[in-house]
This record gives sequence, structure tokens and C-alpha cells, in this order.
Amino acid sequence: MSRRDLLLREIGLSPVWRLRTGMTETAADASPVAESASPAVIETTAPPSVSSPTAPPGRAPAAPPAWLDDAPPPSAPPPQQADEPAPPADGRTQRIHTLDWDQLQGEVAGCQACPLCKTRRNTVFGVGDARADWLIVGEAPGGEEDRQGEPFVGPAGKLLDNMLNAVGLKRGDNVFIANVLKCRPPQNRDPAPHEVQQCEPFLLRQIELIQPKIIVALGRFAAQSLLKSDARIGSLRGKVHTYHGVPLVITYHPAYLLRNQPDKARAWEDLCLARKTYREAGPQQ
Repeated sequence: MSRRDLLLREIGLSPVWRLRTGMTETAADASPVAESASPAVIETTAPPSVSSPTAPPGRAPAAPPAWLDDAPPPSAPPPQQADEPAPPADGRTQRIHTLDWDQLQGEVAGCQACPLCKTRRNTVFGVGDARADWLIVGEAPGGEEDRQGEPFVGPAGKLLDNMLNAVGLKRGDNVFIANVLKCRPPQNRDPAPHEVQQCEPFLLRQIELIQPKIIVALGRFAAQSLLKSDARIGSLRGKVHTYHGVPLVITYHPAYLLRNQPDKARAWEDLCLARKTYREAGPQQ
């Protein structure tokens, strides 16, 4: 009996192998090879269980990423790409957060918190349904918006209306349109950080009062201001973010789309994502 057989017998596992009649000692020496095949199988089957984490990679090819309607649903849970810090708790901010809708409009109209009050013709509070599910947020008023006191007028406004109509929406009907800034920066320059800081409590209070189910930010500046990010708009769109607990989708500004027609297709994808996010956010009217 081989040393291995003796060892197996000592531990109570013998006999596990019996020499066939006529089998030579040489063949018996070969038998451990046959038995060792058993643990070999275990070794080869173990990796699959270990390699089971490879299942996700296996699923990846089955998920075509092309159409944004297949993007991760925001309600399960929405991929929160960025969190925003709490608004500064200074006295002005605290007071703004206590205002009702009419008081807030009056506060915006009389705001002198930054130098833009010296160059504006009108403040641009926003327009639309004060209880809208959809909140559209742009950058700041332009020249025509400053004159009319309404956001998104002129060619860019017409394009925005067409974009809204394409997903079954209409300006003023379950839609409210606002800007990050309520006053026009001179020469339509980018808003300065301190200007955004002074206007942010207004937008936050609007969101608290409107309680939208979805926010769509139009353009790089609006996206970066809401997300407190300097990332390019191309890396921010196509995802569902959150802004103070409300799902936020980023897309291009209509004024940009007027100059860059090919990106209208991407904007359409973003609107489809927003519509899908809205539908999955809760009961529809």
C-alpha cells in the first residue's frame, strides 16, 4: 500500500481507490493522478464562483447605450452626480426664504444687492405657471429680456418654445421659466460669482414655492452655477443630477443651438431624458 493510501486510511477515507486485478504497481502509482483529478476539478470550478463578479461585464454588451431613454432611471435612485452646499445662512438669505410668491417678486424687483441693479432696465423674475412641474433655468437676461422683463424672448425664446412643444409642453402651462440671474449683465457678459451668490436665494425660494418635479438647465453657465462645477457641458448632459432634491437635466442653451444646428439632436435626447425622468418621478397630472 502506498504512503498516500496509508494516510487516507488513517484519516478514515480509505478505501477510496482499489487496485484492479492485474494492475501493476506502476499503474497504482499512476492512480493518484486519477484521484488528484478530483481536486483539480474543484480548482477549476472554484474560479467560476470567484469569477462570478464578471457577470456585470457580461451584462454590459446587452445594454446598448445609444438611446437616452435607456439611461438609468432617476427614481431608482437617480444618479446624483453632484451635491450642492447649503445656501449661506445670512440674514438676507433667511429673510428671502420666508417670502411668499408676491413678496418674492417684489423683493426681486427692488433688489440692489449687486451693481447690476444700476444697469438693468427691468428685473426678470421669470414667467409661467407658479405651480409647474417643469422648471426651466437659463443663464441671465439678454438685451430683449431686459427690455421686456421676460426670459427667453426673441429667436432663442421661439426655439425654446418649439423644444417644449416637442415634448408636449407649453410655456406657461405646467412650465415655469427663470434664470440664474434676475438682471442682465452689461454686454451680455458671463455673470460674476458674487452676482450669482446674490441671486441664488431668489432661485432657491422660487424652487421651494413652485416645487417642480424636474429642472432643466439650459446652457453651460446655468449648469455650472447649479451644480457648482466647472465641468464642460458635454460631460454634464446625458445624466440626471439633483439640485436641492429635484432631478436636474442639463442641455444646450437655445441661443447656442441656433448657431450649432447639429447639436439639436443632442438637445432632443436631453429633453427625452428629462421627460422620462419626470414620468418616473411620480404621479402625473
